[in-house]
Amino acid sequence: MSSGIRRISLGIDWLDYAMLGGVPRGGNWLLITGEPGVGKSILTIQAAGGANVNAMPVVYVSTETRFYDVVRQAKQFNIDLTDAVSLADVLTGRVKDVKTNLVVIDLFGLAREYRELLRASEEEGRTKAKSPLSMEVVMASIEKAYEILGISEEGRVTKDVLVIIDSLAPMWSHAPAMARLITYRLRQRLYRSNVTVIMTNQYAPTTGMTFGFGAEHIADAIIHMWIEEPEKKKEIERWLIIKKARLTNHYRKAMKFEIEPVRD
Repeated sequence: MSSGIRRISLGIDWLDYAMLGGVPRGGNWLLITGEPGVGKSILTIQAAGGANVNAMPVVYVSTETRFYDVVRQAKQFNIDLTDAVSLADVLTGRVKDVKTNLVVIDLFGLAREYRELLRASEEEGRTKAKSPLSMEVVMASIEKAYEILGISEEGRVTKDVLVIIDSLAPMWSHAPAMARLITYRLRQRLYRSNVTVIMTNQYAPTTGMTFGFGAEHIADAIIHMWIEEPEKKKEIERWLIIKKARLTNHYRKAMKFEIEPVRD
């Protein structure tokens, strides 16, 4: 283990070991890339579970999966996220007196409530209705989650927090050429010395690149995941490799892994 650097567990012992204990805490950005179905979302759920166990506040932004599906999927892998709270449920008053370390921002669930986050500017007639995937709504949602977790004071984040975004790709689906600019703006808006970010992005095997060029450039660490030639091997064989990790003398070889839900 590296001395003097606090780390956040990814919820998987062998992967933590390969990264000298996990992701460096505070101001560090980890990008997980891979084709659909390789296990990126499951890895982020594992990380959320690991941080939650250690009572670290977590904001989980889901751009592709509904809140209850995130919780249900976690249960398949014996990860207890039942104390998670949906931001949409808080905004609509369905959940009151929130006591949790995990707020899930389900952008599907915010489809009706996102205007409330921008209500003040809309009332002045200066802001057109935004998509729930717009930068303004995503950032307003995350800042609201900080308030719910009790770690926000006069615009400052007062405690270490893990922000997970799964995935980045829908945020620039309307303008792929803007991906690099959007990711840089996201980092600029989200960056705090006590905020650690884990994000995922789709990878296209046909081009050998992630969708939306640019996310790699803002990442301090990259974990790449892939399925090796399923047509040739006639089976699913999953691999991952740590492509880079600042502040970490990480393991440098590819690692084969399986995704196995817990059996009753």
